[in-house]
Amino acid sequence: MTELAEIGVIGGSGFYEFFDSAEEVAVETPFGPPSDPLVIGEVGGRRVAFLPRHGRDHRFTPHKIPYRANLWALRSVGVRQVLAPSAVGSLTAVYGPGTLAVPDQLVDRTTNRVQTFYETGTAVHVQFADPYCPALRASVIETARASDWEPVPSGTLVVIEGPRFSTRAESRWYAAQGWTLIGMTAHPEAILARELALCYTTIALVTDTDAGVEEGEGVTHAEVFRVFAANVARLRDLIAEVIPQVPVERTCSCPHALDGLTLPFLLP
Repeated sequence: MTELAEIGVIGGSGFYEFFDSAEEVAVETPFGPPSDPLVIGEVGGRRVAFLPRHGRDHRFTPHKIPYRANLWALRSVGVRQVLAPSAVGSLTAVYGPGTLAVPDQLVDRTTNRVQTFYETGTAVHVQFADPYCPALRASVIETARASDWEPVPSGTLVVIEGPRFSTRAESRWYAAQGWTLIGMTAHPEAILARELALCYTTIALVTDTDAGVEEGEGVTHAEVFRVFAANVARLRDLIAEVIPQVPVERTCSCPHALDGLTLPFLLP
C-alpha cells in the first residue's frame, strides 16, 4: 500500500475522533480488519493515521480488541511511530484523577491474549527490556511540560485481562510490587509494535484510583468515562502539539528491533 501516514494515534476509551476533516481508509490485514477504518489527515505538517482502539462505538472490550490487525494496518499505510493515549487507574493516592503519566515500564498480567505476530515458522524473539520508545516518550514529556500539564515522567503500568476491574486484594498486591498505574490495553499493543519495529509510547490519563487505594465502592465504568470525557479535549490538544515535535528521523533502537532475525513472512 502507498505510504499515506508516518505517525499513528490509537485512541482509547472515549477518544474516538481526532480530525475535523480527513480521509477514511479501509485496510485489510492477514489478521482480519482493524477496530475501525483508519482516518488519515494532517496535523502540524505531519501525516497522521488515527484509529479508535475499541472502535468508534466502543464495541470491543479490552480482551477482544484486534490488536494485531490494528498495528499491522497502521504499519501498512506507512506509520512508523505510534502515540497511544489510554485511560488508566492509579495504584497510589499521589496520582489522582486527571493526572497525566508517561510510563517507562509495563507488567503483563493478562491471561488469554495472542501477543506475537510470529506464531509459526522461524521463532522470533525481540528485545523488550524497555517497552516504550525513549524518543517518543521524551517528546510527550517535553511538550506536556511546555503546555503546563506537568506529567508523571515514569512509572510501571500493570496490564490486566479485564473486562472486570480488580478486587481490593489484587489492587493492593499490585501496589505492593511498586507498580503505579493499572490498565487493560497497553499489552499486547506495546509488544506487537516492537515486533513490527515501530516506535510506541503510552500516554496515560488517570481516571480513578484503584479499588485497593482508597475506601469506597471501587472503580466503576461510569466514573472512568466521566473523568476521561472531562479531560479528552485537553488530551487531544496535547497530542496535536506533540505530533510536530516527533522526530522525523528515528535514531532510537526501535527501527532495529528485528535486526539479525529471520522473519517467517514479509512485513508491510
